[in-house]
Amino acid sequence: MGMGATNTLNRVAASVGLLNRVEPAFKTVLDIPNGGVLFALPALLANGLLRSADKYFRLPKGYYGLDSLFLLLAFMALARVETVEALRYEPPGEWGKLLGLDRIPEAKTLRQKIALLSDRQQPAKWMAELCCDWMQSVPELAGTLYIDGHVRVYHGHQTRLPKHYVARQKLCLRATTDYWVNAMDGQPFFVVNQAIDPGLIKVIEQEIVPELERRVPNQVSKQPLQDDPLSHRFVLVFDREGYSPDFFLRMKRLGIACQTYHKLPAEDWPAEEFVRCEVSLVSGCVVPMQLAERGTYLGGKIWVREIRKLCDSGHQTSVVSTNYRAEAVDVAAAMFARWSQENFFKYMREHYNLDGLITYSTEEIPDTTAVANPAYRRLAGEIRKKVSTLNRRRARFAALTLAGNIEPKRVEAYQQEKANLHEEIEQLSQQLKVLKASRKQTKKHITVGELPPAERFDRLNIQSKYLIDSIKMIAYRAESAMANICSQTMSHPDEARRLLRAIYGTEADLLVDNNAQTLTVQLHHLANNMSSLALQQLCREFTATEIVFPGTELRVIYKMVSS
Repeated sequence: MGMGATNTLNRVAASVGLLNRVEPAFKTVLDIPNGGVLFALPALLANGLLRSADKYFRLPKGYYGLDSLFLLLAFMALARVETVEALRYEPPGEWGKLLGLDRIPEAKTLRQKIALLSDRQQPAKWMAELCCDWMQSVPELAGTLYIDGHVRVYHGHQTRLPKHYVARQKLCLRATTDYWVNAMDGQPFFVVNQAIDPGLIKVIEQEIVPELERRVPNQVSKQPLQDDPLSHRFVLVFDREGYSPDFFLRMKRLGIACQTYHKLPAEDWPAEEFVRCEVSLVSGCVVPMQLAERGTYLGGKIWVREIRKLCDSGHQTSVVSTNYRAEAVDVAAAMFARWSQENFFKYMREHYNLDGLITYSTEEIPDTTAVANPAYRRLAGEIRKKVSTLNRRRARFAALTLAGNIEPKRVEAYQQEKANLHEEIEQLSQQLKVLKASRKQTKKHITVGELPPAERFDRLNIQSKYLIDSIKMIAYRAESAMANICSQTMSHPDEARRLLRAIYGTEADLLVDNNAQTLTVQLHHLANNMSSLALQQLCREFTATEIVFPGTELRVIYKMVSS
């Protein structure tokens, strides 16, 4: 039954199919490691951890119920237990006490449960409903959305994924690309995984926009859009990869405003055009900026607003936008606050193991999926090499000269070298001509079904990643809500998340009063008075919610050990 298993009767019943799931049963215990994660329970539930879970997920009869598994995965994320395998080095009985169980499942069992929950594309549907709920809760932030790709490197050997350029490592590595959609404050809404990356523009058009059209609240209806061509339904903000006048025009016809950096700005504008403005960021900070604006006919296809920021160094950063209604300061605030999404990626990589492998299983890619033709890619590489070599030979041929009175021997050597270079240039030119003709006859893209057997590859399991990513998003949102509460009493609000990480790792006492039907989570003292004041604020806020621990009738009370 495993180390720490004491609920023998129920475990035997589960083994013979007589138990649907075990109900949590708490006992009074002291000094539970990582007991501080229970302080996140109200925030996790408020952000939808168990909302609609029964609607999308089913488990066969067994010992562990759905609620217990979801709570365990969320607590693991908050306690920085990065992988399922890492549970092998955690005390199973102590973790079980946090869930009202005798012990948590073994790593192998938990992985099997995740595989069962990831069946029939249910995680993607659950993520879509969570996204809709989150957007409905903050409609003022859902009108402007950040979109960016995050390259997730794969070091395994289960499949040979295509190579992607990883900017943070400046290398081309086998990887998949996750396209994240975030609010202006960096809070995540949903993610789209692409094993074969067609590029930001295609992902936005084919995957993201259809979802947003269904999910974004308070959209302008079709008739007002026709009456007022300058209005829009929502705004998409992305980096230079999405710069395309044709794409802007297509989005404008759908009533969607786009905003990005100008990829090919013209000459600098006169400094006299720039005006000092106070730009209010979503974080509440007010930043002074030197801004100027003009109208620009982009690519001879669409009129856009071009807004430039003048830096202290004299550099001008150009932003183009089809958001014709917003003030220039609001456009600048939305564009120059994209660091919130970058900070989200950085924090999730460092603390939530965003790049971690969820499962070792792979899935077949549909044969109709378009991929880059390996033969075309090889020809293109050969052409680049030949062009580089040819340019060097031509440069050497042009630089090779004779001046003044030269000895006959040197003249003869000069003529010989010139002749050799000329012959080599002719050969390279002929080879380049053949390669280009061959490339012209080769398809740039083919379907997966047309790939040679040696070039075929599978993709990593997507649904299990969607499940774990959804739970990590909930955990991040819960932590953000807790950080906002803690920062109210902290002299350094930017250290709120560090304080929360300390709380998650602090020991706690669980005190059960069956008569009053309460479960008191009592946290031990923290390192200093400022941290204790923030913890007391959390205790007051979360006790006032009067939440009941899932699967029980115990109302949760939060308090700190009195000094």
